[in-house]
Amino acid sequence: MADIPRPAPVSFSEFEPVSTAAWQERIRRDLKGASAESLVWTPADGFAVQPFYHHEALAALGALPTPQVRPQPATAGWLNVPTYAVGASSMGHAAIDRAAAALERGADGAHFDLTDAASFDVAYLHRRLPLATSYVGYSLRIGAASFVQRLLTAEPAGLRGFLRFDPITDHAPDLPGQLADLRTVLGLTRRFRDFRALTLNGAFFANRGGTVTQQLGFTLATAATYLSELPDETLTAAEVAAAVQIQVGLNPTYFLEIAKLRALRQLWATLLHAYELPAGAATDLRIFAGTSTWSKTTLDPHTNLLRVTTETMAAVLGGADAVSVAAFDSLYHDPNEFSDRLARNLPVILREEVQLHRVADPAAGSYYLETLTDQLARDAWSLLQDIETLGGLPAAVGFVLQELQKVAQQQFQHIADGTQVVVGTNRFQDPHEQFDYNPKKLLRSRDFDSTRATYPSEVLRLATALHFQRREKKRKRAAVVLLGTHTNQLILESFMQLLPKDERQTFNISHPEGTLSLLFSTPEGAMLMYATPDQFGHFARVVCRVRQDDAGFVPPYLLNADLATMQEAVALFGFKEFTVEGYSTDDVLARLQGR
Repeated sequence: MADIPRPAPVSFSEFEPVSTAAWQERIRRDLKGASAESLVWTPADGFAVQPFYHHEALAALGALPTPQVRPQPATAGWLNVPTYAVGASSMGHAAIDRAAAALERGADGAHFDLTDAASFDVAYLHRRLPLATSYVGYSLRIGAASFVQRLLTAEPAGLRGFLRFDPITDHAPDLPGQLADLRTVLGLTRRFRDFRALTLNGAFFANRGGTVTQQLGFTLATAATYLSELPDETLTAAEVAAAVQIQVGLNPTYFLEIAKLRALRQLWATLLHAYELPAGAATDLRIFAGTSTWSKTTLDPHTNLLRVTTETMAAVLGGADAVSVAAFDSLYHDPNEFSDRLARNLPVILREEVQLHRVADPAAGSYYLETLTDQLARDAWSLLQDIETLGGLPAAVGFVLQELQKVAQQQFQHIADGTQVVVGTNRFQDPHEQFDYNPKKLLRSRDFDSTRATYPSEVLRLATALHFQRREKKRKRAAVVLLGTHTNQLILESFMQLLPKDERQTFNISHPEGTLSLLFSTPEGAMLMYATPDQFGHFARVVCRVRQDDAGFVPPYLLNADLATMQEAVALFGFKEFTVEGYSTDDVLARLQGR
């Protein structure tokens, strides 16, 4: 990009230059004999992050990096775009009203995540938010062409915002039909430069625990598929690329997240070059960054406010064009004005008070961040090549899901053994925490997000809290709570962390591989058990009085029945108690609950 000026050297003559060797000597002195290698950090991506970077780091990149310059949105810096979930069979009036109110109180747009796009009241939306001038995004899984046609019928003059319709990432049925639908959408909206009709769901990978490298590589592989499959006699690859926006999810790993967004822009330019598209088109990429669900907790939930602050700062410093901040209590509360306002005001404060929009690329030239950006871009491109070797997407979707599952299990393990700290959940817990929700209702809810990093820890804590409530009330009822697969191992790791160091030893845990973990709670006591998936499925049908041949039945997480029925069913199906060598179930539960 010849029109972008090269960075001029900056000199501070009043300071003496300090060599790398001098810095390293100072580090050794401050460590008082400890090795500097002890400060090396290895994130889940697998590469080593050094504790110290100097100007040699930029030289190792091959050339001085160029600051990333991108077109500015209508609002200086970035757009503040809250997300509103609209459930099945809902016309969305309540969500539309919330969005209209938010636009009067600091928001720049609205994003509607639609479960049932056919039921969404487009006419009401247009009355409340004029579609030609309001920045509005829509996420849906099916029916994209008919939905966009309804939008254009309501407002023939045009649309401003985006559509997230990504049948590859969202595993929509009938992919050829969905791609044909997408071509129709791109044809209908190609003349609206302020509407991005091909927003990719890169947040899917962040919300399932993917490493930063995986998020970049898998999203890039999705983009490559669309660039290959969508063009036809009516649609060019350049038109497909011009319609692209990428939605990313952000986690609290601050510097990695900044580097992720910067690497994404570099990778997009490289991908367009591979498709022989003009390099200048890469500057048109828009990034829509949202706080992720993966890192959020229901325990000590106000810590989520700190997490979303870190994530949002990473988004704007990394160069996002629009941000969406989730309410801190969205995991367990219905929408409310208090938490909505906190979430909405966070990007406003970063722009109006912190003034983070004053610099186009704040990370440019940082030895550390430029190195991270380059490392992530290289590793993600290598991962893209691996996926292409497997046939690209969707052929390699099994590989993608397997890799995500592997990394997620590692993080579950690290949270259980304390290697990965989650404040308020596995470290610095509040032993007297009073839940601002009904644990029983939350465990029963199908909307309780089970794809988060802290889910196994939370379910055990909520389930044991229910047990103690039941014991205090002395009700002659019992409950079985499904804790999930592999949870007994996580319980063991968590239990180990709570023992005094001189009591820690190698324990045996009695449960076969691949079984489900359960908590059996009665007014008199609680017992941790395990069962095979088939055992639990039959058991749930008995307790819920559902026919055994009902294939559509999905067992709930929480099963309640009178004590006699539950004891008889547990005995009938032969569930086994899980024991830790030297400690009973009651010992384990008492320690985990802080008693």
